[in-house]
Amino acid sequence: RRVVAIQHGRPIFTLAASFQLEQEGLEHQMTMPDVPPPEELSSESQLREDNIDKVPPLMRRWFARTGPFDFRQVERVDLFDPQPRPPYQDIWFRLNEKIDEPDLMHRALMAYASDFHLVGTATLPHGVSRIKDDLVMASLDHAMWFHRPVRVDDWLLYTCDSPSSSGGRGLARGLIYDRKGRLVASTMQEGMIRVKRSPVERNT
Repeated sequence: RRVVAIQHGRPIFTLAASFQLEQEGLEHQMTMPDVPPPEELSSESQLREDNIDKVPPLMRRWFARTGPFDFRQVERVDLFDPQPRPPYQDIWFRLNEKIDEPDLMHRALMAYASDFHLVGTATLPHGVSRIKDDLVMASLDHAMWFHRPVRVDDWLLYTCDSPSSSGGRGLARGLIYDRKGRLVASTMQEGMIRVKRSPVERNT
């Protein structure tokens, strides 16, 4: 199936999807990383509330926004003083409310959540953030493969890495595991990443 979204008469988004019937076959998977459980980690929304006073007034509405998902970072990133670190991260996430919906809806919601944090992995080696720097990011290409049935209202582990950033682009990959350690989906994303320089920097 192919879908094209048009805005003001111009295509702004293209989706291509392929489908298969469930069938028996060979099975293997990458092992889920050994990380602390989500109950031992702080919710991203709570961390934002605790630090709202540090955010410039013009950014507070964006910073304080909450959504339908609870995200909990295993390797916490300090948005106010980010330090260069290896390009990988692990994040637990789940839908805030239980839903009585078929597997198809859970996969759709997981696809939505998979866009969060993924391309940001490509910024980790550079010690930049949207709070500290004039950082602009946008998803350009996002691919996803669904491997096994999933429930997005139970905890899922998103383990992400970035093999490369160059030319204003960043590439990131992700594996999504359920609480039992089953690999339920894989992702890959390319994004635009630009850090605007100040007038002083441009003239030096």
